[in-house]
Amino acid sequence: MSRVVVATRLFAPEPAAASFRLAALVDALVAQGDDVTVLTTRPRPGSEAGAATPADPPVAGGARVRRWPVLRDASGYVRGYLPYLSFDFPLALRLLVTRRPDVVVVEPPPTTGMVVRAVCALRRAPYVYYAADVWSDAVVSDGGSALVRGVLGWLESGALRGARGVLAVLPAVADRVRALAGRPVDLEVVPHGIDTAVFTRQPVDTDTDADRPDEAPPRYLVYTGTTSSWHGADVFVRALAAVRAHVDVDLVLLGHGSQWEEIGALADELVPGHVHRRPMVPPAEAARWLRHAEAAVVSLKPGQNYDMAFPTKLLAAVACGTPVVFSGVGPARDLMAAHDLGRAVAFDADDVAAALVDLLASAEVTDPTTRATRRDALAEWAAEHVSLQGSGAQAARAVRRWALQRPGGPTAQDSEDQTA
Repeated sequence: MSRVVVATRLFAPEPAAASFRLAALVDALVAQGDDVTVLTTRPRPGSEAGAATPADPPVAGGARVRRWPVLRDASGYVRGYLPYLSFDFPLALRLLVTRRPDVVVVEPPPTTGMVVRAVCALRRAPYVYYAADVWSDAVVSDGGSALVRGVLGWLESGALRGARGVLAVLPAVADRVRALAGRPVDLEVVPHGIDTAVFTRQPVDTDTDADRPDEAPPRYLVYTGTTSSWHGADVFVRALAAVRAHVDVDLVLLGHGSQWEEIGALADELVPGHVHRRPMVPPAEAARWLRHAEAAVVSLKPGQNYDMAFPTKLLAAVACGTPVVFSGVGPARDLMAAHDLGRAVAFDADDVAAALVDLLASAEVTDPTTRATRRDALAEWAAEHVSLQGSGAQAARAVRRWALQRPGGPTAQDSEDQTA
């Protein structure tokens, strides 16, 4: 048995990809017999666990979740430099007074990674960095200055260099990790996954008719999650007017992000009354919206220095049996093409409109029998190939390996050199 501490500003029930990913890791660690403590934040007010105290009872099958108050932005999320630091500074003390772990798992931002590196050096404990993305690349797409990127890159590089092991969600992220670290890194690629127990084709506790959201338009497309500038979700608003010339369909957005208000203003100008913006909802509620949508729309804007990203909202839609129209660049295009998950087009409003009209007129949407068969097939593929439970188990095995590895022991790079 290994003692594992997970340090993260986001954890269940916070609705975020990091929360889902880390909850799956914690579940898998507990299942393999490890003693797990999660150091995280109090959930935002109004969430499923908004009344949680700093010391919650055991959850996730036996893990201890220790919560602490944190600053949040105006929309209630732990996002921005001051909110990050409001988590990082108390984290240093919390790690110091926690029973010495065999390994610490830390999630970005890089400031948190450097805090963990410093405390782990004092306590002579190893840590694992979970690289879900590369923050020093992402800051460029959000308009960050060269100075900000330089500082963030220095912090990120330091957090990676000090880690005994790194978990990366994509081969492209792994390549950037190696470049930033500037030295051999013991690294394991753990692909993205989705919780197929929540994002599922069939309603969990009710019949299909009662499962449909009361506020849903008769026919709608749905976009779930963050609307950051590098997502470029406004492309779907720009396409909607052309789509509505052929099909009476609305667009529902469930989420938040830096483009949220801009998208609202654009919708009022181009398609007034046909774009419905709703705040982020719990995963089970998002699954309801996805199940009853004609299609899900997902985007990744090119040229933002973040073309390697993979939007997990795509997997959530497919797990619910909903076809996807993807606009943009990145590894999602290859996955879409390889497994026929919908339509993948360039980041262009005209191309998006054409793909949506084609999909909405196809038998997989209009014919009830074909629609049901198609959706069943999508959900079955997701359950078999992109289950979050499978990704969590793979990550847990790697964390256990690094926890038991002796200091100065062989790295993955050494192993590759010996077998070359």
